[in-house]
Amino acid sequence: MAGARHWPDQAVILTGTRTIGLLGGSFNPAHGAHRRISLHAIKALGLDEVWWLVSPGNVLKPADGMAGLPARYASAQRVARGAPIRVTAIEAEMGTRYTADTLAKLVLRYPRFRFIWLMGADNLAQFHRWRNWRGIARLMPIAVIARPGYDARAMASPAMVWLRRWRRRHGQGCLAKDGSGARRSNPALYTLHFDPDPMSATAIRAADPDWHRRIPAALLRDMLTKHPVRLPNLGAKS
Repeated sequence: MAGARHWPDQAVILTGTRTIGLLGGSFNPAHGAHRRISLHAIKALGLDEVWWLVSPGNVLKPADGMAGLPARYASAQRVARGAPIRVTAIEAEMGTRYTADTLAKLVLRYPRFRFIWLMGADNLAQFHRWRNWRGIARLMPIAVIARPGYDARAMASPAMVWLRRWRRRHGQGCLAKDGSGARRSNPALYTLHFDPDPMSATAIRAADPDWHRRIPAALLRDMLTKHPVRLPNLGAKS
């Protein structure tokens, strides 16, 4: 079909050598800023694609107003359409409660992939509150994307104080080699600056608190695992 997006099949996912950006979040709902951030990261870092990890829950965000996983997944799938973005609810399937555990399992499940963790400056400002945040930094490179109103707090945060010694230029992408020809090791921190989209999920919910009720009830299949997307029997995560 003309214009259709052809994703790699499961064999390519399991064996191909690809560079993947990982963007986690509630996506409550997903919106154009998520897409714009992802496309900018793909271009700046030389990524093959970005995976949106739609979280089952987040202990750092209030449960009130949190739509169910299928509705949030559907909103993300709609916003990502036609872009090199793969939406997945694999965290619910793996049963992980914390981002550090999710990323560790992804690295083991897809050993031929090179992953880089993408986060907004708002998340960097509170990154030191995440479980095993230093372990995340040692597991894979991190790219921080500017977000209005949060940059100053992020730059002064405890996590940034620890991470800034590993700041790297991103002109050659996250697979760049050092002077000896060897792949650079983690931790590695990249900062991406561009004109951000001011749109936020909070503003969308304030203007339309019933957005999730208008999403058609349908069987959704995960773009990564191909399994049905269902409500998780899982506690919150961070």
